[in-house]
Amino acid sequence: MIKNLKRNLALSAVAASVIVLGACSTADKDKDQEQLDTGLSGSTIPYEKYELDNGLTVVLHQDDSDPLVEVNITYHVGSAREELGRSGFAHFFEHMMFQGSENVADEEHFKIVTEAGGTMNGSTNSDITNYYQTVPVNQLEKVLWLEADRMGFLLDAVTQEKFENQRETVKNERGQRVDNQPYGLRFERTGEALYPVGHPYSWSTIGYVEDLDRVNVNDLKKFFQQWYGPNNAVLTIGGAIDKTETKAWVEKYFGSIPRGPEVTKAEKAPAKLAETRYITLEDKVHLPLLQITMPTVYAKHPDEAPLDVLADILGGGKTSLLYKNMVKNGLAIQAFASHPCRELACEFTLLSLVNPQKVQSLKQMQTIIDETLVEFEERGVQDDDLQRTKASIESNTIFGLQSVAGKVRQLASGEIFSNEPDGIQADIERYNAVTKEDVMRVYNQYVKNKPAVVLSIVPKGQAQLAVAEQNFTLPERNFEAQTGEQADIKQAVIKDDFDRSIQPSAGVNPIVGIPDFWKHNLDNGIEILGVDTKETPTVFMNIAMEGGTLLDSPSKPGVASMTAQMMNESTALSSNEELANRLALLGSRITFTSSGRYTNVYVTSLSKNLDETLVILKEKLFSPGFKEEDFTRLKQNTLQGLQQVLKNPSALASRARALVLYGEDTILGQPEGGTTASVESITVDDLKAYYDAYYRPNLVDMVVVGDISKAQALEATKLLATWEAKSYELPSFGEFDAPEKGKIYLVDNPGGVQSVISIVKHAMVYDAEGEYFKSRLMNFPLGGMFNSRINLNLREDKGYTYGARSGFSGGKLTGTFSAGADVAGQHTVASIQEFLSEISEYQKSGMTEEELELMKKAYTQRDALSSETPTRKAGILIRMLGYDLDKEYRDRQKDIINKVTTEELNKLAARWLDTDSMDIIVVGDAETLREQLTVLDREIVDLSVPK
Repeated sequence: MIKNLKRNLALSAVAASVIVLGACSTADKDKDQEQLDTGLSGSTIPYEKYELDNGLTVVLHQDDSDPLVEVNITYHVGSAREELGRSGFAHFFEHMMFQGSENVADEEHFKIVTEAGGTMNGSTNSDITNYYQTVPVNQLEKVLWLEADRMGFLLDAVTQEKFENQRETVKNERGQRVDNQPYGLRFERTGEALYPVGHPYSWSTIGYVEDLDRVNVNDLKKFFQQWYGPNNAVLTIGGAIDKTETKAWVEKYFGSIPRGPEVTKAEKAPAKLAETRYITLEDKVHLPLLQITMPTVYAKHPDEAPLDVLADILGGGKTSLLYKNMVKNGLAIQAFASHPCRELACEFTLLSLVNPQKVQSLKQMQTIIDETLVEFEERGVQDDDLQRTKASIESNTIFGLQSVAGKVRQLASGEIFSNEPDGIQADIERYNAVTKEDVMRVYNQYVKNKPAVVLSIVPKGQAQLAVAEQNFTLPERNFEAQTGEQADIKQAVIKDDFDRSIQPSAGVNPIVGIPDFWKHNLDNGIEILGVDTKETPTVFMNIAMEGGTLLDSPSKPGVASMTAQMMNESTALSSNEELANRLALLGSRITFTSSGRYTNVYVTSLSKNLDETLVILKEKLFSPGFKEEDFTRLKQNTLQGLQQVLKNPSALASRARALVLYGEDTILGQPEGGTTASVESITVDDLKAYYDAYYRPNLVDMVVVGDISKAQALEATKLLATWEAKSYELPSFGEFDAPEKGKIYLVDNPGGVQSVISIVKHAMVYDAEGEYFKSRLMNFPLGGMFNSRINLNLREDKGYTYGARSGFSGGKLTGTFSAGADVAGQHTVASIQEFLSEISEYQKSGMTEEELELMKKAYTQRDALSSETPTRKAGILIRMLGYDLDKEYRDRQKDIINKVTTEELNKLAARWLDTDSMDIIVVGDAETLREQLTVLDREIVDLSVPK
């Protein structure tokens, strides 16, 4: 299916590409060709747009379905506006914008939004930087005050100390997301080779460490002055707003901020290649990767839509040619094509993640790709190709409108890139206009026999696996250091007729309870809860079969996981590809997963297509194929994936936690997906036996949420009424011994630039109103929010990490306390010491009254956000079924929160936060760390995780 047709702006700060769709295609709609009939017409998102005198564009959308509001301010500046040798500025400034302003203290922005019961974040990509908050509607004025203060009153609060601290945080983020991750340099290397030196897309959004080291605080301030004025921003507000009141607040807080320098429109700059460039990256990977990237057009170009359709035909899932020619036959673990677009340029990408057991060289995969392109020429564009596009547009559009945040970000994106907030209909129309001839034309123009950047990522020391010898080397980045003193940069003087230092008060907190739901029990034991909501014409179902991976034998983990994978494959009646095509034509999804306590079946569908979707569900659930060819391929892919997991430090830490807490003799201590030894031993008969024993209705909970009445839902779920029951028992686990003195378990990740730290111990199982619930309240100031003691220490004060946290996690059978972070390797020991110090101090002294009040406000005001979308409503209902909770439990929780005291919570801290009994797991370069860790005065155990 065409992916992400509805683009929003909440993208990763290190994303290599942003797909942005906008106006209609110029394709001639009168051509005598097969075209798409969308069935949609008119503007999809009602809005009002206006502009303040200072150039700030404001877009308002009223949606009274939930008592919440989304505030999004998007600046039309990303890494593409940076100068050569000054990369990373836009992303760096995203961090600085959270460090306080003239009337908002350092870290107070997070605190204010958190205690308001809201969520917040920011993101940066090549073309934009945005900041967004979702809060109960009574907090709107406060959020507008916050955003205006950092737009107009930031510079004097940007100190050298904050600058240095956030520079270290950005370096840690790069280490965690790029340098310490397998394939993490893929986007950066491709951009360097595809675009000429100095092109704004030739460097990654997160930038180079040497560039960050080169600049000073005044360089950053100059960047802010140039790009962060109101005339280069769009303020989008959506939710249960009063428009008149909202407009008055916008004028009050933003109207007096002066315009910034005028911003010229960036010129479109698609890449051009005279010849194919081969580059090779030796990385800490097990699976070789081949990526072929060709330059095309730019976002909103008339050829973007047909290129997207072409990418879908070649590599858009199980209906694609690359899947058939690479994945189906086991040569690749993954293979896909995509056409990511950004404001200035687009790229057509073909990618294959290779099975090294079957492929000796990436040259072989390039040959298959070439043959696939020839096959496409001979095959041409088929009717279903266009129909799948139609279904994708319609379903992705509608599903994207389920949340206020989704609508607001769509409006912001449309305004930024097209000067038209609601670009949905334009997108629909331009894809509607795509013809078979259009797709063949763009194939010939941009893909067939065209020069490309061919990237080979191979395991270290195996450069011979590359497609060809590298023929391109990036010119050395050698820029002169900053010289001379720069004058201090001051912010403009702004005069108001009110006192900005006074934080606006909030209105009355909206009261939101658990959504009204209906109940029904089928004769075979299935308990169903449902919610009828008319917000979007969609339906979401979750069928949860209790047991999941807990039903695996400790000697053969992975059976439950592989059974679920096989349920996503062929049935006894239809091939994998046939099923995928039928679902794609409906715009529906059916997914089986098995993890932890449940095997889950998730169904998403447009309401009008639910009946046809459930026909496919019935076939998949009751007529699984368990075909030997599917099993052989999945088994090979699983084995190769397990080898790749061992290259991922976060995955190693997860495996180590399970092993340390539960031991290798229990299923809890084994990887859910199995080990190489266990997966090797699994047969298709094992999967059939698991299916026969445990895919039963005895312990099934089910929720149905969406545009569907109880009567319609019961009619739809009749297919489950004949599901034959067969009793089975869930495993039980006794008490797990806690050590008197915790150890250090060292997992080797040779050459790792970061260390993954996990501090763990056994704790209580889940309860909704008892000690577990209250301990989560207790942990909130310690490590349960951004402004927690742990995060402020390790991230904001010390600059050791991108983020640190702690928390209690409990299920029906087990519970744990854990704390952890990915930290710079050289700060591993110091980070552990800070963790232990913070936890120990909290155990002794507990939370303060101020922290208690912050926690109470945050927990009691967040309900407005908790049940907005169908999936969130379903999550509440499935928890109620799983733990036998009644509808009033949330009311009782609120009562507990309102009445709880520091004395009560601090007793829990004293009981559960004894650091001596906590084990410490470190995944890092053992050769470097082993001796350093001795200062912690704990036994050090070299730990090998199950492979």
